[in-house]
Parts: sequence; C-alpha cells; structure tokens
Amino acid sequence: MSESSDVHNRGGFAAFIFAMVFVFAFFAYISFIHPGVDLGENVVDPNAPSLQAAGPVFKIADIKEPWVSTPEIITYGQKQYKMNCATCHGDAGKGDGPAGGGLTPKPRNLVEGKWTQGDSLIAHFNVVANGIPNSSMAAFKHLKVADRWAILHFIESITENKSKDDPAKVAEFAKTAQ
Repeated sequence: MSESSDVHNRGGFAAFIFAMVFVFAFFAYISFIHPGVDLGENVVDPNAPSLQAAGPVFKIADIKEPWVSTPEIITYGQKQYKMNCATCHGDAGKGDGPAGGGLTPKPRNLVEGKWTQGDSLIAHFNVVANGIPNSSMAAFKHLKVADRWAILHFIESITENKSKDDPAKVAEFAKTAQ
C-alpha cells in the first residue's frame, strides 16, 4: 500500500453539497415564496340559521350602557360565559364544569346563588374582574369591561338569588369600572 494520501470521496462530498443547497433552497421557497395550503375545510353547519335570517349582527362595542340588561346582552353574555366560565361552573351554571372537579374549593353554583362577596351586581363585577383571593375563582380582568357586564347579565338571568341594586349606583360605578 502506499503511504497515507490525501484522497477524498469526491462523489460523496458533491452529494453532500448538493443536498445542503437543495435543503436551503427548499426552506427559502417554503418560507418566503410558497403561498401556503388551503384545504378548503370551511365547514358550515347545515342546521345553523343563515346570517341573513338572523338579522343584524350584535356588537357589544356599540352598546353605550352595558350595565343595563337587555335580551341581546344576555344572549351575548351566554356566549362569553360558555367561553370563559363554563369550564369550571358548568354550562348550566351549577358548579359542575369539567375543570371544576379538580378545584378546591369547588366552583360556586351560580343558579342557587349563595354569594360570599355580596349580592349586588357591583360585588359580582368586582369578583369577575379581581377573582376571590385564596379560592379557585380566577380574575378575568383581561376581558373587556362590556364582556364582563354581559356575563353578569347572563348569570343574573339564570340565578335564583337576584341582585338587589340601585340602578343609579350601578350606573355610577360602571362609568368608572375598569
């Protein structure tokens, strides 16, 4: 055999360089040039009412006084409740949500409405906004103020223990509520 020579596998090296160039070129194409993939999975519920039949779309931002209960706000509040509260309090508000089973203390049954922080909308608003310290009730200050009022109107519509409020005091509080 000959002494150690500096012979490289030129074919393998060329294949490596080609592979690297291909990978970087493909990455650049996918990242910056390719428009993406649309699978066309725009699923429409055939049983859902059409938007034309439903009438105008309700926008909570258009409501000037969200602390005043209306059927539209209650319906909107029900949707917000299902997205933010039903996990712990349950769809019907009975404290039996899927996440509520692992919490101590258990989530409140909103239908019976045994309130610990006061029985007014102002007290309830403060609970939704700030939570209850040393309990499983989290703060929901990240929700828009109007969304919190809508949730409270929905809860008020399902509870047996209605709030006892002076509408003037609620309006005064609501104008400064954050």
